[in-house]
Amino acid sequence: MQDAVVIGAGHNALTCAFYLARKGMKVTILEAADKVGGAAVTDEFLPGFRNSAASYTVSLLQPKVIRDMELERHGLKVVLRKRDNFLPGDGQYLVTGRGGLTRKEIVRHNREDGEGYDRYIAELETVVPLIKKWILRSPVEVGAGARGLPSLLALGRDLVGLSTAETRAVHDFATRSAGDILDRHFKGDLVKALFGFDGVVGNFASPYSPGTAYVLLHHLFGEAAGVEGAWGHAMGGMGSITQAMARAAREKGVDILLNTPVEEVIVERGRAVGVVAGGKAWRAGIVVAGVNPKLLFDRLIAPGAAGAEVEKRMHDWSCESATFRLNVALSELPKFTVLPKKGDHLTAGIIMAPSLDYMDRAYLDARVNGWARQPIIEMLIPSTLDPSLAPRGKHVASLFCQHFRFDLGPGRSWDHERDKAADAIIATVDGHAPGFAKSVLGRQIHSPLDLEQRFGLIGGDIFHGKMGMDQLFSARPMIGAADYRMPLKGLYLCGSGAHPGGGVTGTPGHNAARAILADRRPWSRRKP
Repeated sequence: MQDAVVIGAGHNALTCAFYLARKGMKVTILEAADKVGGAAVTDEFLPGFRNSAASYTVSLLQPKVIRDMELERHGLKVVLRKRDNFLPGDGQYLVTGRGGLTRKEIVRHNREDGEGYDRYIAELETVVPLIKKWILRSPVEVGAGARGLPSLLALGRDLVGLSTAETRAVHDFATRSAGDILDRHFKGDLVKALFGFDGVVGNFASPYSPGTAYVLLHHLFGEAAGVEGAWGHAMGGMGSITQAMARAAREKGVDILLNTPVEEVIVERGRAVGVVAGGKAWRAGIVVAGVNPKLLFDRLIAPGAAGAEVEKRMHDWSCESATFRLNVALSELPKFTVLPKKGDHLTAGIIMAPSLDYMDRAYLDARVNGWARQPIIEMLIPSTLDPSLAPRGKHVASLFCQHFRFDLGPGRSWDHERDKAADAIIATVDGHAPGFAKSVLGRQIHSPLDLEQRFGLIGGDIFHGKMGMDQLFSARPMIGAADYRMPLKGLYLCGSGAHPGGGVTGTPGHNAARAILADRRPWSRRKP
């Protein structure tokens, strides 16, 4: 019998298992796929062409997790983009990067926006450090009485000393839309699109939807290669992160079984005591789930085992990121009309959505018609940084696209529309870089339905649940269970459906392990 059995071998599950095993626990991970990683995997999708299949870029991976798991010793190498972002517009462009380039480029378009940028950064320098303090903490336990007092006092201490203006900034980013905040600071469309894009990444919303300002913040917490706020590429693709994690976990004694899908959580006398996988019972002191909480409670826990109110809440857990992922093999690099020469801008995140109004129209189009005919696209060409991903002289590109609804409506299916949507995405890029469509040698498509069927991302939601204010912090995944302890004894949640949410961070796995280990202490009142 194991001390813990973990459902899934995604990056958070691997992180959690590592920390448990490091403290001497006997841990087994059961994974349905034939390789570890969940959505952070690298595929060879055409002979000689490899790329990250779903998650596609590095910044949010928690530095503490990298250090503790010694991921670099286990083979992880992250390199920085030479430029951060490139936005092609109508006859103009914006290129951003370190060393003052971002401000210089903003001023090139509009001198007043340079001052707006200074004000915007000043607000972020208040809000981001405050929120970062809570990434490695459990949220305030609302309704927990005296037990929740320490986290409430910690939050109070963090807020003490903020000026009125700083408090207003915190409130605005917590409640308002990205568009509202960006319109207040900037005039230029491209600069607003640059920052507004982060508010709709994996978020089925208009940039003018309340709550998108927080989603924007969520993408600013990270670092890459030791550079704060930077984005980078994991050499070998995102699978190199989870392969390194698996090596670290195995080194600590974790057993990882592949091709072993969990069918049911075993519940006896109101307690999770193991799982059934492949018709075999795997009994353990605790069960740790790295899957979407909706999948956990809808499909793996028998009706009635967790209580009707919990089951209803989790059945209604909102899952839709409206994300479409496309990988393409290229015979040559694209030549953008506004900046046709080869250069460092091709190593950047290339955002094809030149204004907040464009993003709003894409959202409205998807709401009415199922998917945006003029989609929001971020394209990365990782082979410009990592030649191992493609044959010499050729390239691979990741296209991360919004908005594409999971449910297309009566009589429609992604099985029939996935290629049509992929064609529209490629045509959109071709509009910015003529000849791109002809350079495509092959493609790998992950529609919202494909994301659910392959990776268990319910509703195609890359974050294991929408990142709206009703599903964040103390309400992720529900009030009374935001501390990684589920409302079923012996059951814990370590995936992105737990605080602080989605992205390749490792943070929910780290925090869940801390809660589990705290419950194992002899003096703990909360026994697992």
